[in-house]
Amino acid sequence: MKFITSDFVKSNLPKRPDDANKGTMGTLLNISGSYAMAGACTLSSLGALRSGVGLLKVALPKSIYPIVASTVYEAVCLPLDDSDSGTVDINSLDFLIDTAKNSSAVLLGCGLKLCDETTHFVKSFVTACNTPMVIDADGINAVAMNIDVLNDSKADIVVTPHPKEMSRLTGLSVERIQKDRVEVAEKFARKYSVTVVLKGKDTIVTDGVRTRINKTGNSGMAKGGSGDVLSGIIASLMAQEVDSFEASCIGVYVHGFAGDLASNNLSRISMLPRDIINHLPQAFKTLE
Repeated sequence: MKFITSDFVKSNLPKRPDDANKGTMGTLLNISGSYAMAGACTLSSLGALRSGVGLLKVALPKSIYPIVASTVYEAVCLPLDDSDSGTVDINSLDFLIDTAKNSSAVLLGCGLKLCDETTHFVKSFVTACNTPMVIDADGINAVAMNIDVLNDSKADIVVTPHPKEMSRLTGLSVERIQKDRVEVAEKFARKYSVTVVLKGKDTIVTDGVRTRINKTGNSGMAKGGSGDVLSGIIASLMAQEVDSFEASCIGVYVHGFAGDLASNNLSRISMLPRDIINHLPQAFKTLE
């Protein structure tokens, strides 16, 4: 089994020409957040920005706009009407599909909150969107309730489940998944033509043909919000036109590397997901 190495990451990192501008370094649309879950939107957005994307557009409910806008200075915020559940209202669907057409990648799901409105929105959006996409968190949970939407979509899709989310996607028990992580991930990737990032110790990245295992990271990252940072990193790399499998491999390696740096400086007990973001510059500097 192949591991993700520093040499692999260095050789596949997106190049930044001297004449680059924000328009040439990709545009990411991040559809995330809900009332009471502004943090997921913020963490995924900062993870994306620290990973090199040229322009970040954050589509979020108006109720959390002040929180996100006061923290993520570099993003273009797209405040949208809240649904009754505090999520992005389904009436924004057409606007977001059009916005996705003018983006080079989409991140969908961080902090969306699982409810009927989210399930309807995710199903409709994934079916209609052709832009390369990372689906995380409640985006995954919504897809699990309409699993055939993955086959209906024409987009290049990455899903980033932890074992419990993978259980919802496959119908298998967490115990069965953890026993045969590679086999389960590869089978799902082939069946639905997606790239799977099965998170946890020794995160697995597979598109059903290519499979790599990541060895960076530590137990200090086992805190809510770490996954949001990871999905932001992967989506940012995809927006810079890195192949979805390679972007996922780079993303999990750099995410874990930054987590190891944070752990070394702050301890596994005290480090926070925001500290992973704060150590991304050092991680990328080492790998450039």
